[in-house]
Amino acid sequence: MKRLFRTLSVLMLAGVVFSCKSGEENTASVEAEVIPQVRVQQVFEREVEQIETFTATVEAEVVNKIAPQMPLRIKRILVEVGDHVKKGQILATLDATNLEQARLKMVNDSIEFARIDQLYQVGGISKSNWDAMKLASSVSRSNYNNLLENTVLRTPVSGIVTARNYDAGDMYGGSPVYVVEQITPVKLKVNVSEALFTQIKKGMEVDVRLDVYGDEVFKGKVSLVYPTIDPATRTFPVEITIANANQRVRPGMFARVTFSYGTAKHVVVPDQAVVKQTGSGDRYVYVYDNGKIEFKKIELGRRFGTEYELISGVASGDQVVTEGHSRVVNGGKAEVVK
Repeated sequence: MKRLFRTLSVLMLAGVVFSCKSGEENTASVEAEVIPQVRVQQVFEREVEQIETFTATVEAEVVNKIAPQMPLRIKRILVEVGDHVKKGQILATLDATNLEQARLKMVNDSIEFARIDQLYQVGGISKSNWDAMKLASSVSRSNYNNLLENTVLRTPVSGIVTARNYDAGDMYGGSPVYVVEQITPVKLKVNVSEALFTQIKKGMEVDVRLDVYGDEVFKGKVSLVYPTIDPATRTFPVEITIANANQRVRPGMFARVTFSYGTAKHVVVPDQAVVKQTGSGDRYVYVYDNGKIEFKKIELGRRFGTEYELISGVASGDQVVTEGHSRVVNGGKAEVVK
């Protein structure tokens, strides 16, 4: 009887062990067959406007620092900072004492030369004396004209007064009396990436946005393209001119300049498909192909709305994963759900 009991116990234990092993094998088989589910979208090439935006600071077209050639006392100040002035307008007058002395000497030398000239005509003096008096008369006239020009300060351009460094009664001491800036037009100097060197041409139109005016667009034109590239920054300077007829654009304003240089066919993907790699700035798109997933590194272009332009990385017609990124691995399987 005891022998029969032992036999039955062994058979039951073997059955339990077999049953457990069979269950584990079935469970492992089920787990191995679990395939992550994803949603995908097929992407295609389309014509995309090629634009690039760079920052710059507005500058005056011309900046004139106006001062006399010699130390003189400032007699009158006629304009103030912020005043609009026209070309040739008098800004200030200076002490005219030296000017009057130069005028009297010029008049005296002119009279003396006229007398010497009459004597020379009748042979009363030598040619060398006549030459010396003519030179003296010419020098005194030149000195007078120079003092005349520097005793009255005029602006050589039409513009706006942006600085006044002296008051009436001050002695001119080196820094300019006035600074006048021509702001019709204004210009911007932009450092453009080397990659666009063949795209930027003189005369092309650009859009300019100024932070102070929000999204309002001002039209500018490329007026100068520098012929060399800075090896340190891999950029080249480009000058932009804005007509600025209403003078709303002022020197010192912060600007964003947008260049548009045609269109190109590039793949466009939804922003949900773009994944940033943790710990780096690299971007990836997960491509679904015949049940498998492949991670592809991409180069982004512009973003517009809910889409990205891709410069490289994905081919037209590829199916990209838009949902389920966290459940897939590179080279692994995936199942598409609607």
